[in-house]
Amino acid sequence: MQNKRQIYGDRIVVKVGTSTLIRQNSKINLEVIKELAHVLSTLKKDGKDVVLVSSGAIGVGMGVLGIDKRPIKISKQQAVAAVGQAELMQIYNEAFHEYGMSVAQMLITRDIIDYPESHTNVMNSFQELMSMDNAIPIVNENDTVTVSELDHHTKFGDNDQLSAIVTNLVDADLLIMLSDIDGFYSANPLKVPDAHLIDSINKINPDIIAAAGGHGTKYGTGGMTTKLKAAELILKHNQQMVLTNGKNPDVIFNILSGDAVGTLFSKNIQ
Repeated sequence: MQNKRQIYGDRIVVKVGTSTLIRQNSKINLEVIKELAHVLSTLKKDGKDVVLVSSGAIGVGMGVLGIDKRPIKISKQQAVAAVGQAELMQIYNEAFHEYGMSVAQMLITRDIIDYPESHTNVMNSFQELMSMDNAIPIVNENDTVTVSELDHHTKFGDNDQLSAIVTNLVDADLLIMLSDIDGFYSANPLKVPDAHLIDSINKINPDIIAAAGGHGTKYGTGGMTTKLKAAELILKHNQQMVLTNGKNPDVIFNILSGDAVGTLFSKNIQ
């Protein structure tokens, strides 16, 4: 019998990637969203603090507008994200209402890190929302206003890093990153047949970095490298992160039960 992991999970951030939310045919995966709403609502009712960081605005917008390729032009990406964000939040709202929960949209920019007043305001909002019995914050980057010119760095870069920053901001115990891969492998399993899933990682070293590579799907911006950057931030603040496949959000229950699911990033691995 495999030993149980020691998982700390009274305050949890769950990040769901675009590849989990959007099917290959560009349609939103409603089954995943409904199950995610069920799982997170159950955790909230059990007394846990829950924050959801959701990608997918551009991917959903592409589907709504009938766009096949992710736009290259920044202003076009922002416009598509605006359409997608409205649609995505409506879907989340309906899904969570089934379980008596309301969702709170939080669109944030990087200045929450750089400016004390912004940081304080965001933290106050998070604390108020998490103190409510029937509200769950859903966080995304404010794509319609974030830019990355040399004189205006307000962009996080991707929602993997955003989720790690939010985990740190709210002083969460655990970040659960739901992706389209079962965890972190010794090499790209699509290219290396004998690549094996690494159960746990307590330090991001050159070998781990070398094993990561490639980009995300046509809908998203993430890849394994961005997940490692997020994990590095998590380890720096002595928090935990689990990277796993999000096709069945029920896996969150397994993770919190200590089952060896996906890859655990933690300094406290025995």
